[in-house]
Amino acid sequence: MRKRTRRSVVSAALAGALTIAALATAEAGQEGTRGSSGGDRAMRSVLLDVDYGDGSLDSGIPELTTTHATAPDASYTVASGKGYAVAHKVTLGDPGYVSDGAPRSESATNDVPEGRIHVGDEHRYEFSVLLKDWKTYEPGDSETGDIIFQGKHAGGNLPSFYVMAKRNSMAFRSPTLDLQSTVVADFRPYVDQWMRFRVDVKWTEDSTGYYRISTRMPGEAEFTLRQTYENVRTFHPVNPAEFAYLKWGLYRPGETLEKGDVPTRVVHHDDIRIVDLSRSSRR
Repeated sequence: MRKRTRRSVVSAALAGALTIAALATAEAGQEGTRGSSGGDRAMRSVLLDVDYGDGSLDSGIPELTTTHATAPDASYTVASGKGYAVAHKVTLGDPGYVSDGAPRSESATNDVPEGRIHVGDEHRYEFSVLLKDWKTYEPGDSETGDIIFQGKHAGGNLPSFYVMAKRNSMAFRSPTLDLQSTVVADFRPYVDQWMRFRVDVKWTEDSTGYYRISTRMPGEAEFTLRQTYENVRTFHPVNPAEFAYLKWGLYRPGETLEKGDVPTRVVHHDDIRIVDLSRSSRR
């Protein structure tokens, strides 16, 4: 994956005012939009761009939440292309990799104004992920999934959606709506390579929202639309919540050594981007 060296984070003071016209298709994370937007390369309003260009865990965004796990290597930055990416590591059975009572290590936008989600927002979320030295599934192994990206409601609610590695596939799931679909049938050829995901969401409290999930795999020039859910309620916290936010890293709910789950997993993330679709000419 070719990384950008220019850091393009929109700070809280700018409040999402940065508009980028005609993004070059060769730029990381924006190559090829025809798979999910019919060839549209219209102007997009970038609210937040976390590219780890300065090599720090918060990517130079002081409000960005970094891991709450206490192990010194629960999260760290790694060289990637001409820049850096963030790594999250979880070892089962070790309290140093437990956060909020579960085996996980994640970064989050809960305290970043541009990273918060409200009813009425229409956003695109893009991220790149690399499954580092990933032990693949074999028949008889535990089938529990590893969550790598979430749209999470505040207040301890279930996520609105998440992307997970389950067996040897990548799946999109909305737990409250009980929706799940495979978006990468077999990731084994792409272990230790960068995969790019795109999730478009219209956030509604009624059944007028949508999820649209696209992928761009190594060697592909453009995104491919993998799954759509139209006319669904997308902002649906079980408990009252004023906002939602993004989390990325590694969350291993329900996994234990006793069940035979892989003891240690590591995942890399880069180029996490939030685009305000309502401010662009493309809906």
